[in-house]
Amino acid sequence: VQLQASGGGLVQAGGSLRLSCTASGREISDLTAAWFRAAPGKEREFVAGFSRSGGSTYYADSVKGRFTISRDNAKNTMYLQMSSLKPEDTAEYYCAAGRPITSAIRSARSYHYWGQGTKLTVSS
Repeated sequence: VQLQASGGGLVQAGGSLRLSCTASGREISDLTAAWFRAAPGKEREFVAGFSRSGGSTYYADSVKGRFTISRDNAKNTMYLQMSSLKPEDTAEYYCAAGRPITSAIRSARSYHYWGQGTKLTVSS
C-alpha cells in the first residue's frame, strides 16, 4: 500500500485548508486510516481517524470541532478539512493506514502504512 499526501501550505491564522491522502495498492475502505502530525521538536501525535467501516470517527481534543476527516471511496482518497487554524497547528502532517484495533487507533505504532509528510504552516 502506498499513500500520497498533499495539500499542505502556508495559511493565516483563522484560515482553512484541506489535506488529501490517496491510496494505491489497496482499497482505503478496507483499512482504518488516520492523520497524524509532528511539530518541530515534538513527537508525532494523533489528529483524526476513522474506522475501517467508516462509521466511526475519532479526533484529538485539540482539533475537535475544527477539523473533519472524511474519505471518498471512489477516489480511494481520504481528506482532512481544517478550519479555524491556529499557529499551534503548524506541523508536518502524515496520513497512515492499517488495521489497528479500535482501542489502538490513536497510536502511531498501530499503523503499517505511512505517506510522506505534507507541511502546514499557520502564521499569526
